[in-house]
Amino acid sequence: MNIPFLGGRRKKHGAAFGVAVLPGGGGPPDHEGIAGLLAECDLLRSLAAREGVRLDDSAASLEALDQVLPRWRDDEEVLSWLGNDAGLYLGTVIVRTVPGAVWEIWPNGQPVVRLASGREFDVVASGQEWAASGVPELSQLYAEVAEA
Repeated sequence: MNIPFLGGRRKKHGAAFGVAVLPGGGGPPDHEGIAGLLAECDLLRSLAAREGVRLDDSAASLEALDQVLPRWRDDEEVLSWLGNDAGLYLGTVIVRTVPGAVWEIWPNGQPVVRLASGREFDVVASGQEWAASGVPELSQLYAEVAEA
């Protein structure tokens, strides 16, 4: 996702912090609108396409991403954005495939996934870890969340 107003903050502090999305008129959160916005993941989708991986919002696509050679680890700026996108994509797969899972936005603007049980997952932090080290794998995280 290209969000210009985060660029300076991310460079200054070394991390992407997520996206603040506020519903209009003080009403309930627009979960579908939030999900659509967070599903963009342009950098990750571009990288995956170059590697021949189709991101179709399925658990299988997470497994395919886990197999991509991590050429991005030498570029700190790409690493940060890619980690953010990987977390958002993981969350997108969870929200679209795990019954009752929805996006929530914490007061600090951090998007998280909340399961029907009320348990919340900071998928962006998980995506950052995956991009930096490959561990834990996105497919493994998905399996853990889907079983919860």
